[in-house]
Amino acid sequence: MTRSVLAIGLMSGTSCDGVDAALVRITEIDASLQVEELGFLTVAYEEAVRERLLVLAKGSEGGSRELCLMDGLLGSLFAEAALAVCAKAGVDSSHIDLIGTHGHTFHHLPTSVDYLGHQVRSTLQLGQSCFLSEHFSCPVISDFRPRDLVAGGQGAPLVPFTEYLLYRQEGVCIGLLNVGGIANLTILPPSANLDEVVAFDTGMGNMVLDALVSQETRGAMRFDEGGKLALQGRVDEKLLSWMERTDTYLPLPLPKSTGRELYGSEYVTCLCTEAKQRGVVFVDLLRTTTQFIARCVQRSVERFSPAKLDRLLVGGGGSHNLALLSALAEELKTEVFTQEQVGCNSDSKEAVAFALLAYETLEGRPNNLLGATGARHRVVMGKVQR
Repeated sequence: MTRSVLAIGLMSGTSCDGVDAALVRITEIDASLQVEELGFLTVAYEEAVRERLLVLAKGSEGGSRELCLMDGLLGSLFAEAALAVCAKAGVDSSHIDLIGTHGHTFHHLPTSVDYLGHQVRSTLQLGQSCFLSEHFSCPVISDFRPRDLVAGGQGAPLVPFTEYLLYRQEGVCIGLLNVGGIANLTILPPSANLDEVVAFDTGMGNMVLDALVSQETRGAMRFDEGGKLALQGRVDEKLLSWMERTDTYLPLPLPKSTGRELYGSEYVTCLCTEAKQRGVVFVDLLRTTTQFIARCVQRSVERFSPAKLDRLLVGGGGSHNLALLSALAEELKTEVFTQEQVGCNSDSKEAVAFALLAYETLEGRPNNLLGATGARHRVVMGKVQR
């Protein structure tokens, strides 16, 4: 049986840069899936929107009224991004067969907390999907994470299941690292067996680097483009050792996931204070923090990989950071490639993943990965709006 559909995947990550939109053709031939990217773009958030997203993600500001307003605003922005990627690809919006939208995560609590005398776990993504339904005459699938969470999982990471579908290769142990605001790693074992795949957040990603650069330049720069600033510095081994020793996420067992709740403004303030006390200048702090991201990946591979990595494929915004790529090669002592070097697109990877997850949802097939989220059983994630 051969089936082909046009799908759009939409994603907004923890870096709060904007909405990623990918238009793909998904072809299913018997049990094999192929994905062809037809168009991709990122619609950047206006500065006022980005700043408010960062504030609301802290969880200490905003109320139901503002979250309601932001839910509507993001919904309209996601719809605009979907229409824009159709225009870029030269595809009429009436030809789209399905849309998968992740929304934007405002809070993620995979570990139980006491609330009104009850132990509660929850996750919150906003961006009203009905705006997409208003513009497209196709099913829209959203709100993927909660179903896995209720099944005992972390509700994250979700992309690894799609990586298994697209990248597995018998006889080769492949690591797929995505470095967005948070860095997450999928390890595909040489057996190519779904039950042996492991995936998890390794810890901080671009969000801390971005915050350091924005703070140092007083907002004139949002990020360290290409890792140019970090490459001007050197690794301070004592600060690096302190970062590893005091990090509370790195020692945790699987399954695990994290976010801005741990590596947000409080973390950045603490890191800067420690660096100042040690007399570490800014470029050295940036280089050391970049090295720490790679060190966390190395420690995670050391603890959790079922076999020695044959290669590491790096995607996400961090794949453009030459200082980080160098640090990964140094720490892991294996071949490191970007998605572009193997004919793929680093920036579109997560948006493409949600198009594929949405396809699996419509087919009624379980699309969570137990080795990634730690759920008790496999489930069909995503809420369908027609």
